[in-house]
This record gives sequence, C-alpha cells and structure tokens, in this order.
Amino acid sequence: MGVGFLSVVGGVGYSLFGEWSMLLTLLTVLVVTDYISGIIAAALSGTLSSKVGLRGIAKKILIFAFVAIAYLLDGIMGNNQIIRDVTIVFYICNEFISLTENAGNIGLPVPPIVKETIASLRSKEKSDK
Repeated sequence: MGVGFLSVVGGVGYSLFGEWSMLLTLLTVLVVTDYISGIIAAALSGTLSSKVGLRGIAKKILIFAFVAIAYLLDGIMGNNQIIRDVTIVFYICNEFISLTENAGNIGLPVPPIVKETIASLRSKEKSDK
C-alpha cells in the first residue's frame, strides 16, 4: 500500500469521523472483537451461518455510519463533537454487552455483577417496548 492511498483513507476518515480519539479506538476494537467472538460462539454452538454473518457485518457498518452522521450533525450545529461522542459511547456500551454475552456463550467466566447488570438492562429494554 502506498503512502498516497493511506493519506486518502486518513483524509476520508477524518472527514467522516473527525479527530481520531480513544473513544473511536475503543469502539473499533469492540466492534472487531465482538464480530470475531460472535463467529467463534456460533461455530462452537453449530449455528454458524453466512447469512447471519453478513447481517452482523451490515450492523457494524451501520454503527460507523451513525457515528459519521453524528459527527456531521455536530458540524452543522457548531458542537464540539458532542453528538458524535455520545453516539460512540452508546455503541461502546452496546458492543460491550454483546461481547460479554458472546464470552459467556463461549464458556468464558463473566463476573456476576456484569451478568446482573446486563440482565437488568435487557429486562428494562423489554419493558420499555
């Protein structure tokens, strides 16, 4: 890969997401780790499906699309990446919950307080619908 290509990718990334931050790094790590752990969990349970995997990729792309839209809204409204950062934190929480569930499905011990918190959030989510 040439330096020119990487410069273009960096420029497009900056235009879509703004200044790179630890929040974006954490979101990226969680998105990739969640997807990989989901594949592993599905393979171990015998439910691995390319259709489900494609849907997972689409969801991950949409996460970054929402972050880009939030950043652009910040620009229109004159905010200092507030909407973008709140959007990122929302998806960080969502990806962490999913990753934790995948870890449990794989057989990795999950701290009880984390399980209880996720269960509480899930039951609240169902009651809100």
